Amino acid sequence: QVQLVESGGGLVQAGGSLRLSCAASGRTFSSLAMGWFRQAPGKEREFVAAISYSGRRTTYVDSVKDRLLISRDNAANKVYLQMNSLKPEDTAVYYCAAGKGGLLPAGEPGERHFGSWGQGTQVTVSS
Repeated sequence: QVQLVESGGGLVQAGGSLRLSCAASGRTFSSLAMGWFRQAPGKEREFVAAISYSGRRTTYVDSVKDRLLISRDNAANKVYLQMNSLKPEDTAVYYCAAGKGGLLPAGEPGERHFGSWGQGTQVTVSS
């Protein structure tokens, strides 16, 4: 089991940037794919971005491509989500998740591909 703690959320104006961090405990971090999900008020949690164990492969939901960048530092046991050109519709609680394996699935990753979750960090984008 991997323990995950997110940080870096906050209030930002539309067009601004935030960098979310997720610190992981446990020696298995570098062997696991990692992902970010988000849940807006009144909506189901949705996939945002994921990165393979090595960092060589990434995938994003279409609505955030070219604006958000996922990265990882296996030496530091951290995964990041750089968020640029933020929009009010990006407002949500963002969750970090550790994969059940090291590789990304062929299609869009779903919650079933992840086994550990953080408590979430709030991102609010004002118009």
